[in-house]
Amino acid sequence: MLAATTSLLFAIDGDQTWSGYRILFGARGVGKTFWSSALRSPEVRELLGSSVPDLARVEVYPGFGFASSLAAYPDGAMFGDLLSKGGDAYQVWRAVVARWLAAVVSDSVPCHSWEATVDWVKGQPETFGRLLERAAAHCVAKARIGLIVFDALDRSSMNWQTMDSIVRDLLRVVLSLKSFPALHGKVFLREDQFIDLQIADFPDASKLLSTRVELTWAPHDLHGLLWHGLCNGPDRSGRLPRGIYQGVVGSAPTCVADEAWVIADTVKREGRFQRTLFEALAGKWMGRDRRRGIPYSWTVGHLADGRGRASPRSFLAAIRAAAEDTQERYPDHSVALHYESIKRGVQKASDIRVWELAEDYPWVNTLMSPLRGLTVPCAFEAIADRWVENLGEHPADMSSARLPPEHYEQGWTGIRADLETLGIFESMKDGRVNMPDLHRVGFGLGRRGGVKPVTKVARE
Repeated sequence: MLAATTSLLFAIDGDQTWSGYRILFGARGVGKTFWSSALRSPEVRELLGSSVPDLARVEVYPGFGFASSLAAYPDGAMFGDLLSKGGDAYQVWRAVVARWLAAVVSDSVPCHSWEATVDWVKGQPETFGRLLERAAAHCVAKARIGLIVFDALDRSSMNWQTMDSIVRDLLRVVLSLKSFPALHGKVFLREDQFIDLQIADFPDASKLLSTRVELTWAPHDLHGLLWHGLCNGPDRSGRLPRGIYQGVVGSAPTCVADEAWVIADTVKREGRFQRTLFEALAGKWMGRDRRRGIPYSWTVGHLADGRGRASPRSFLAAIRAAAEDTQERYPDHSVALHYESIKRGVQKASDIRVWELAEDYPWVNTLMSPLRGLTVPCAFEAIADRWVENLGEHPADMSSARLPPEHYEQGWTGIRADLETLGIFESMKDGRVNMPDLHRVGFGLGRRGGVKPVTKVARE
């Protein structure tokens, strides 16, 4: 756990992640839920305390998440029921905070049902305010910091307008905590949730938006993560990479608690060490000479989405698949990753990415299936023609999907905008539509000279 968690410190400033930033957003696979889970783990907070000031003093409470915790927060169905009875999301979130504050000071509020807690918050505003003050004073007296974490908010509703309202009211409640330095709220959002400015149309929203950060991974972050993971492998699978590391860097990684290894700062940054280390795994070229590209940059470049971002999940999946393919097809190869296996690793990562998108956005497969076999870049008209032929003149039927395309009411051009927001499409300067290999390969589209698409039908 230490190795995996400290790896995330490569992506962003760990201190800012837990305290300075109250809104964290990003694409699938960048670590939002991992950070949320890590913050809720006392063991992880203690382990990271040496790297992140004050983290060991934090006491964390779940405000919303993937796992069911009905004593701490209502699930999506209960949230919908509360709203259908005339409630509003703002009071529901205040009720969640009230249960948290009561736990902090060992007090009690009506909690035999969420409706009872919401009614208490609405009917006892002064009592709620005093509870807030007592909880803040308690944390100060104990030299502790209270943190409530909200994640997986796309599970709160199946309707965009309702979910936007839920998120907006949550941000209002989190903003109200800024008056109490010992109490913090942290919200993890998908990028398509955050990009809609409707969630920030309330007074003083700018004060909260100034505490936001996008979770992204630069190429050198991904390579640093790779070597951090390799050096922390068990037994022989860790000793061999550490031997390669020492041969390139000149010294072994630093061993810290529980046999966890930490790589040098120079290996976390782009430079000769990173390039030489990856060359030891994958060779110099993506073919027989330099014309095919350099594995160090080629691999990350072909795993980036339409906005130029690659996720650690896709990168590590590609490396794992490439290693397995090399062992099977090229057992006598001089290095661990054959260049043809790296290409197949990108195919595998793309297939995984398609499956992930189908989980979060079931309507994406519906849109991409008619495009199989199409070669990109191409004019948007060629794409729209296939959609019209297979799906009809207007994407109105998608309104019944769980969190349908946000701009489906604007027709196929609105769909294009949504796919660009997700990084599946990218617009070229001449107006044509392109697709990054990360998505193109898995969805079965072609490109002259590119990685071959996955031949099997994308998973539904």
